[in-house]
Amino acid sequence: MASVRYVAIGDSFTEGVGDELPDGTVRGWADLAAQGWADAAGEPIQYANLAIRGKLIRPIVEQQLEPALALKPTHLSFNGGGNDMLRPRADLEGIVGVFEHVLRRCDEEGVQLIVLSGANPSAGLPLGRVLNARGDRLSSAVEQRLAARTDVLTAYNWFDRELAGGEFWSVDRLHMNTRGHHRVAARVISAVGLTPPSDWWHLREIPEIERLKGTAYYREHVGPWVRRRLAGTSSGDGRSAKFGGQWVELTPGG
Repeated sequence: MASVRYVAIGDSFTEGVGDELPDGTVRGWADLAAQGWADAAGEPIQYANLAIRGKLIRPIVEQQLEPALALKPTHLSFNGGGNDMLRPRADLEGIVGVFEHVLRRCDEEGVQLIVLSGANPSAGLPLGRVLNARGDRLSSAVEQRLAARTDVLTAYNWFDRELAGGEFWSVDRLHMNTRGHHRVAARVISAVGLTPPSDWWHLREIPEIERLKGTAYYREHVGPWVRRRLAGTSSGDGRSAKFGGQWVELTPGG
């Protein structure tokens, strides 16, 4: 069995939305980091990704945490709260409490926790000032609560001002593109004490789809989001975890 067994839980950020491969499947920072981990370590690792897009932070923990721990991982990465912040009444204190619960369960199971904050999309979104202020408060609160836990690995992205720039974001302005996911993956590989490919921090220019503006953007991206909120549905409804929620083995150079 591989010495590293890494499982990721979360929402679209961790599932990899925005970093679509030619066949339409999503990759994202967690997939990139897992393969980069194997490459940098020079040995196979086992990897599982239970993240589902559209999930609020409590459903992430209720539906993904215990199945993830049941896989007996050595490392577990966790991020959540991005979808909560888009709601009118975001319970920021409650979100921080969920991070503490995940930490407690990892302590109980002897699992190394990797905590991430999401990147900041607020510059390109409607009501961006509100989202930016909430994200600043939430990210600062999580960092402060975990500051004394120097054993927890962290990959904080919210205050990375370069990552907040438009060249790292997909056309929906809410999810990172391939560039953004590579930058986050580089930060995770660094957090576990390894060296990522240097170009991952700022991937070379990639072809950009022309960004939608004005009413076209609202019709294509904002409208469907509003309709899901009114209907009480989620973009993740009916979706299952990558790889069947089970381990896959990644080998160096794979």
